[in-house]
Amino acid sequence: MQSVHDIARDIVAREGGYVNDPDDPGGATNFGVTIHTMRRLGLDLDHDGAVTAADVRRLTRDQAVDIFLKHYYTRPLIAELPQPLRASVFDMYVNSGANAVKILQRLMVDMGYAVAVDGALGPVSIAAVRAAFEASPDHLVDAYGIARRNYYFRLADRRAASRKYARTKAGGKGGWIKRAEEFIAPQYHMSQQEFSARTAQWG
Repeated sequence: MQSVHDIARDIVAREGGYVNDPDDPGGATNFGVTIHTMRRLGLDLDHDGAVTAADVRRLTRDQAVDIFLKHYYTRPLIAELPQPLRASVFDMYVNSGANAVKILQRLMVDMGYAVAVDGALGPVSIAAVRAAFEASPDHLVDAYGIARRNYYFRLADRRAASRKYARTKAGGKGGWIKRAEEFIAPQYHMSQQEFSARTAQWG
């Protein structure tokens, strides 16, 4: 079984190093930590009185792991979820913040549990997820992963500039879709034909 530190290190490796893509609302990012997060946490690493892209570049891999563990795992109470689900929700929280929890809460609502879709894990949401997992331990992780994948598709449907994250120039699965499918059993991965049909509307 992976430790949470191992999961965090995997996330850092998945996120990669420094990027500053103008089409990414996250802005300058290093190891998955955005400039917005660093400003919120006051991480002025060069001590010049402002958190800028230069500070993002200075961020180390170990600092990113520490940020993820404290602010994207412990604080959002992901450790309270059933163990098999934690890695996917943690990974999604790094990638999309509280939307990771909203996706899970919407899934609970779809399964008939009365939870608020507010992006915060509280006693009611945690109890619902635990009950859902006990009722369907072999399927909940895949269901969440598929819901993640659908979330990415919907983002790309709405925002043309985001489609490059979901589909490569050659028409294959982009980073978002591959990332979601890392947490989905192979039998639920989309075939290239299915993926092409789903994204055909993008032109």
